[in-house]
Amino acid sequence: MNNAAASRTKIISAERAAELITDNAVVSVSSSSGLGCPDSVLSALGRRFRQTGSPRNLTTIHPIAAGDMYGIDGIDHLAQEGLLARVIAGSYPSGPSNRQSPRIWQMIRDNTVAAYNVPSGVLFDMHRDVAAHRPGVLTMVGMDTFVDPRRNGCRMNDAAVEDIVELVDFAGCKWLHFRNFAPDCTIIRGTTADERGNISMEHEGAYLGVIEQALAARNNGGIIIAQVKRITEAFSIPAQRAYVPSTLVDYVVVAPDQMQTTETLYDPAISGEVRTPISFFEPVPESIEKIIARRAALELAAGDTVNLGFGISALVPRVLIEEGAAGRVTWAIEQGATGGVPLTGFAFGCAVNAEAILASPYQFTLFQGGGIDAALLSFMQVDSQGCVNVSRLAAMPHVTAGCGGFVDIVTAVRRIVFCGTFTAGGLDVRIDDGQLNIVRDGKVNKFVPQVEHVTFSGNQGLARRQDVTYVTERCVIKLRPEGLTVTEIAPGIDLQAHVLQRSDAPLRVARELKPMDERLFRSGAVGLYGDA
Repeated sequence: MNNAAASRTKIISAERAAELITDNAVVSVSSSSGLGCPDSVLSALGRRFRQTGSPRNLTTIHPIAAGDMYGIDGIDHLAQEGLLARVIAGSYPSGPSNRQSPRIWQMIRDNTVAAYNVPSGVLFDMHRDVAAHRPGVLTMVGMDTFVDPRRNGCRMNDAAVEDIVELVDFAGCKWLHFRNFAPDCTIIRGTTADERGNISMEHEGAYLGVIEQALAARNNGGIIIAQVKRITEAFSIPAQRAYVPSTLVDYVVVAPDQMQTTETLYDPAISGEVRTPISFFEPVPESIEKIIARRAALELAAGDTVNLGFGISALVPRVLIEEGAAGRVTWAIEQGATGGVPLTGFAFGCAVNAEAILASPYQFTLFQGGGIDAALLSFMQVDSQGCVNVSRLAAMPHVTAGCGGFVDIVTAVRRIVFCGTFTAGGLDVRIDDGQLNIVRDGKVNKFVPQVEHVTFSGNQGLARRQDVTYVTERCVIKLRPEGLTVTEIAPGIDLQAHVLQRSDAPLRVARELKPMDERLFRSGAVGLYGDA
């Protein structure tokens, strides 16, 4: 049998791939929500368990979430009691509060699976270190947050009883140490496989961490399954396009209908094959979210490299486009895209017109080392110490996704802008003649005495001398050594009634309190930047 014929045995069905996973296995899955998700293999694994009761008691590792917010793909295929024993994930699928929660969140809530939330960058580091047989990850990422064993130790529920991180002393400093988990199987995704198992990524929106995850399995005696869209002849993928070499692929599953993202069959702009004209992007509708995004945009200096999180902050690139300032900053998102226009909604994590696409682990090294100028992120709660919660709300666990790359990003970045409405739950606000009119305030105060889950530590932010700003529709607040301080207030807002009395966390008022820029409350392009 020649080499090409021998290598054809790597091509198997999704059902056969599922049969290769044994009871008690540790399975690493490459995905970012609906981006790059090897859904055919995960679906087959879920079907096998329903039909046969095997495999049982798996531990699955997801550096970024696997599955969309409605629980129709990804990890929800595996969310079956008996199949999953433990999940270690950077983030989890999250659903809107008016929809049924993803099944994985039902299992977490019911304590039928042990769930851990580890920062995405740290999870990629863990794969690299277990591949190199180093003694786990030593890092400052997550210090004094829910990641820290003095708080939650990454645990997301009561079923998570095992310690996976510890506080250690090394070289005169305290560090967080994450022990190794060696995958018995890694499941990755690409676009094309040749008959030998070389994988190219030409239709993928991100490389994610497929190499690191494959190495972790290969160097510890595990197997690597690659799901792809199509097969080509052996050696026909040019060497510079063969992103995953055949030496790191044991089996190939062909899924011709695999989606590029959850709602995108294929858009060549997402994979950088064509460029989308800027004129195609419609302006953000006039709203309080747009006001917040505009004010956040004022924190960006020309030439900045900026990370962008999910939520309101994801609207800032569209604000810059409307203002004729699309090139003012360079965006860097955790899935790997650098430059271009980050997308929103189901395509979040992708960018069109990117200058480059890095592998996620390299992007996280940039973040963890403070290589970006600013980060625009969201908040669900802020407390009296300036701590922020984006990772868990007990009342609505299924609508929160965990930390993702948030904890990695805030560790060393110089400027952080947190974006969110001042209250939640029924907030109704109008803009009348440039004045903000609160028709009905929200039922839930987001500024609280103590956050439920510490995703950003205000104390660490002060110790690192980070410039931390909280932007809302009615005011701007700065984190200062003396406490949270209101520095700007929107026109039409009563400081006492609408801000100080609606905060359960004590707020100071700056001597230099000033009105928010009146341009924020106009319609259309408002000339945010004089140098645009």
